[in-house]
Amino acid sequence: MFESVRVDGRAPAQVVVTGMFEGGGLEPAVRDLDADGSIATAVGRPEATGECGRIVETFPRDRKPAPRVLVVGLGKRDKFKVDVLRNAAAAAGRRLAQLREGVASLEFDGVLRTVKFDPMLAGRCFGESIGLLAWTYDTFKSKKRELAAKRGKLGLRSTSKAFTKGLAHGLSLAESTNLTRRLSQTPPNVATPEWMAEEARKLARAVGLTCTVIKGKQLEAEKLVGLINVGKASENKPCLIRVEYKPRKVAAGKAGKKVVLIGKTMTYDSGGLSLKINNTMVGMKRDKDGGCAVLGAMHAIATLVKPSRPVVGLLAAAENAISDEAYRPDDVITYRNGTSVEVTNTDAEGRLVLADALCYACQVEKPAFIVDLATLTGGVITALGSTYAGLFCNDNNLRDRVEAASVSSGERVWLLPLHDEYREMMKSEIADIINSNANRKAHPIQGAAFLSHFVADGVPWAHIDIAGVHAVDADTGPFVKGPTGWGTRLLADLLAMA
Repeated sequence: MFESVRVDGRAPAQVVVTGMFEGGGLEPAVRDLDADGSIATAVGRPEATGECGRIVETFPRDRKPAPRVLVVGLGKRDKFKVDVLRNAAAAAGRRLAQLREGVASLEFDGVLRTVKFDPMLAGRCFGESIGLLAWTYDTFKSKKRELAAKRGKLGLRSTSKAFTKGLAHGLSLAESTNLTRRLSQTPPNVATPEWMAEEARKLARAVGLTCTVIKGKQLEAEKLVGLINVGKASENKPCLIRVEYKPRKVAAGKAGKKVVLIGKTMTYDSGGLSLKINNTMVGMKRDKDGGCAVLGAMHAIATLVKPSRPVVGLLAAAENAISDEAYRPDDVITYRNGTSVEVTNTDAEGRLVLADALCYACQVEKPAFIVDLATLTGGVITALGSTYAGLFCNDNNLRDRVEAASVSSGERVWLLPLHDEYREMMKSEIADIINSNANRKAHPIQGAAFLSHFVADGVPWAHIDIAGVHAVDADTGPFVKGPTGWGTRLLADLLAMA
């Protein structure tokens, strides 16, 4: 919707944006903006309901504080929360995109003071929402220049210093999230495992990370058998991509111990020999979205969060294809931690490559904790829809921190159980475990139960199944139809408090 969005504290504003609560009329704090009474007149019109995202406009006669004023609804005062403000900000952003005015002044400090809302968090919400609206993907459009010419540049400002600081923070997080969305949207004939590796290398060079790629004979040497088997049917060979952030000064003790973020990065999933049917392959380019989110989070960690501990991102990248080299149902694979797996379904491949990354993280990286993101199961969509991601966690402290990060980022998680009885469901008659149980009971939990066998005792670990939240099929809040970049902001917030 925008060619660019930036904080602009110098240029005069062409639009002032402020807010009102449902049934509240004009707040006393907003009256200072209303030199000629035009704002009061606007909020007195019948359409000025104050419902979240409802906008009324006015044009001050003396052109102060700007030629145009937008008043955006904030919903009911007693139900106001972060999600509401993000949606109101998105509505304001969509209107600003239509107007194509150069600079907008966002004046919400006085209104939000009445509900004791942190002005910096408010600025962040606006920066995120409008920054996310700026995302476009015209790479393969034949008329991309003409499309770009229709998008304007937007400057944002506020008279509140705290709100302005939040704006800059939110815009930075949106930039990282939009990187995730670009990677997600890239089609599979371009976004191969090697292409993902090259994108990781480019990111590392741009923001001061280090990047190594384990592939070919190195995969064999490291006994990364999940990647080898899942990826061997494809001409686009698998790899484990490792990206590391190193702080200038590492905190002492446990506070400086390494964190590992893992992303399932299936660049395309045909289902393998357990072939997907009824056109369910469409959209499988997004089976890499866990890994895309980890790369976006590493961008935010390097450019914005800058924690005082090392952070490693591991992307288990492969393409699940079909050939005479393909792995089969009935195959048995033995992992580097000694666990043997009977393959019962080649379309349950993501957990096989994640198992490699979990083993590697525990045995090589020696982490303080691990968080993995994966579009792992259709069952989590049945359970939670597109409202929450499924959270599984073996450590109460880590669970609390992930849930706190989800509140600040607006990327909601719902804790699901991981009882030993679920692990029993994954037992095999000829190996240690199976990769998929044909019994659909507790389907999303099966995936987590499988992965738990590859996490070393004593290592705090959280698994987040993002299958229901990583994309939207219609314009929603700050998102247009397509990828949401889910997890980028949550991981960034998690590391900000780690």
